[in-house]
Amino acid sequence: MKLYKLSSQMDAKALLQTVGVTHEGSALLIPKTHLNLIYIKDLKTPAANILKQDALSIGADLAVPKDTITCKVPLVDAVLIANDKQLKELAHKEKIQPFGLKEVAQKLSEFTFTCKDDFSVMGIINTNEDSFFQGSRFKDEAALKHVEHMIEEGATMIDLGGVSSRPGSIGVSEQEELSRVKPIIDLIFKHKLFEKAQFSLDSYSPLCLEYALTHGFSIVNDITALANDDVARVTAKYDATVILMHMQGDPKSMQHEPVYDNVMLEVDAFFEERIAKALHFGIKKIVLDVGIGFGKNLEHNLQLLKHHEHFLHFGYPLLIGASRKSMIDKIISTPIDERLPGTLALHLKAYEHGASIIRAHDVKAHVQALSVLQALNQTTI
Repeated sequence: MKLYKLSSQMDAKALLQTVGVTHEGSALLIPKTHLNLIYIKDLKTPAANILKQDALSIGADLAVPKDTITCKVPLVDAVLIANDKQLKELAHKEKIQPFGLKEVAQKLSEFTFTCKDDFSVMGIINTNEDSFFQGSRFKDEAALKHVEHMIEEGATMIDLGGVSSRPGSIGVSEQEELSRVKPIIDLIFKHKLFEKAQFSLDSYSPLCLEYALTHGFSIVNDITALANDDVARVTAKYDATVILMHMQGDPKSMQHEPVYDNVMLEVDAFFEERIAKALHFGIKKIVLDVGIGFGKNLEHNLQLLKHHEHFLHFGYPLLIGASRKSMIDKIISTPIDERLPGTLALHLKAYEHGASIIRAHDVKAHVQALSVLQALNQTTI
């Protein structure tokens, strides 16, 4: 007899099929293979005691401060440790409990999701001269050739921008922005490239977005997350997909000492509000972007990437966009044109934690890296 330890990243379904487990047996076992660690903030102390006992009764556990049982303080933070099966059972149990546990039950039920392993690479192209990465700037026919090249390399989405949103940047008028992006939009439309990939406009200008959406574009990449009602109306009018990105402040000042009490909870609350607004305006297709580098310091960015899977509870695809950003330089001093390795490390981690759309300058490298990682994750014994 011989034993060896398997990676927790393995495809549980494929693994069980390899050893000959029946379909019915797999359905029972798969929810037991994924461990969840869920941080619960400001839980009422009586609720914590009830939740701990209920968790223990089904084989899960709740880590709490040592004085929780005496109820010396009204609120405590806790960490729930449970697999998917236990999470579902616990959510059912807490539906009838007092002290705010009904709300906990609702939240727990949202976390019973499965990460998908498919991915889309969104290539980046900019028309403005002040975009932070020079390698993404193109005009006229050169822009068309670059778009075609990215599609050939495996990009299934292309994101076009005409105004820089790098830290310290200043916006321009809608007319100026349209004058920058219109020639490329017209070329994409003329050559029907929208039949080969989805096109996104990185803009919060209703004027520019309406022009793009009537010329083959189908995605609104709004760094202000529908702050402007007119953007919401245009998006709904053309049944476009909206990318809702979190940003603290604005590009001009966002990196001036950003502060959060809890970045995960504050980004989560922001998404909840903006998703509700999108739905109110009749927008059906939504993508979420935590906004790496948009009003966040290095620690905020690292937390959002490490716990990226959390935001899947909303039920929408997640986009990650950390391509060549300054957080890499803050970890290890590196000029912009040498940040591809760091970019790949960040994006592969985000992919493993739920991101399915990867916004990147370097399409070919990302398609290759993600394809290899996908193959590794799908490999059985």
